[in-house]
Amino acid sequence: MEFTLSDEQVMLRDTVRELLTRTYDIETLRAVTDTPLGWSRDVWSSLAEIGILGLVFDEQYDGMGAGPEELAVVMGEFGAALAPEPFLDGVVVPGLLVERSDADGETKSAVLGALASGERLAAFAHHEQGDRWPSYAVGTAFAGGVIDGTKTLVAAGDCADVFVVSARDADGRVGLYLVEADQAGVARIGYRTHDDRRGAQVTFTGAAATPLPSGDASALISGVQVAQQNALCAEAVGAMTKSLNLTTEYLKQRKQFGVPLAAFQALTHRAADMYVALELASSMSAYLTAALAEDSADEITASRTKLQICRSGRLVGQEAIQMHGGIGMTAEYPVAHYVSRLTAIGHTLGDADSHLSILSSRLRDWPMVMVG
Repeated sequence: MEFTLSDEQVMLRDTVRELLTRTYDIETLRAVTDTPLGWSRDVWSSLAEIGILGLVFDEQYDGMGAGPEELAVVMGEFGAALAPEPFLDGVVVPGLLVERSDADGETKSAVLGALASGERLAAFAHHEQGDRWPSYAVGTAFAGGVIDGTKTLVAAGDCADVFVVSARDADGRVGLYLVEADQAGVARIGYRTHDDRRGAQVTFTGAAATPLPSGDASALISGVQVAQQNALCAEAVGAMTKSLNLTTEYLKQRKQFGVPLAAFQALTHRAADMYVALELASSMSAYLTAALAEDSADEITASRTKLQICRSGRLVGQEAIQMHGGIGMTAEYPVAHYVSRLTAIGHTLGDADSHLSILSSRLRDWPMVMVG
């Protein structure tokens, strides 16, 4: 397994890093996330111009045809910069659902081409009230060419131009449907999350919908969610890396009793614990990325990785706050924002307890290991 980035991946990383770090410091980030939209149209246009929005789509759909390694590289930079643009939720996830469906080439070209160019934004409307990962009720119904139901926790749903909606047909099968957001049968209530992202509750009342042929889409959705988990884990590693760097720099600069905090052995030991947690998270993230690249990843692989990401993110975040003291909790300093984002990632598509429960329930699938 190759752990180093290729020349092309380094160039991709540096290009995205230069764009995001040039744009976002903590003051600019706070100003942008306080706007009604919550992210920058200018940055979005720049991402489209350099091909990032079409990164994972096939070249025939105006994409770059990149794999999970390249997506992980980009998401790591999004995590390090805390960039609020809905790249994952508004392009990658709904786009992959469309691309991997059995829809005709014309439909795919129209949807994916508009996403890759930045002309349109999509959102995956799947979660419903009472859902708890990995169980999804999907009570929304499709019949007679229209959809009825309510979806909660629709990331990027406040500004999406089109929705990819999961719904059950008359035979009880879960399918995927394209629903235009500007029609009378669609009502949405936007909200702001604690990590300064945006989402919406979306209600469909007789909304016209176009089926995305795929048979029962449950397996398709699960596959895309594994890719989403991989992207979120890579983003978390980027955020943890930045949190550790901010903390170690603070320990070097902040003085107590006339000496830098880094001179206190107890604090350096705690910083070392943060580093170990980051390395564990980074290794598991690389493991999941490699498994996806080899087409051998599944929900269990994703759960193993997400469990470590949740645990590492919690330790790194808590220690970063503690070692910064009071300033670590202020909105004017970036550490609190990184911790908030790590917390949100840790609860997206299952928290640590959820993944631990999944893994423990599958212990009997593996042979017993005897020691001694």
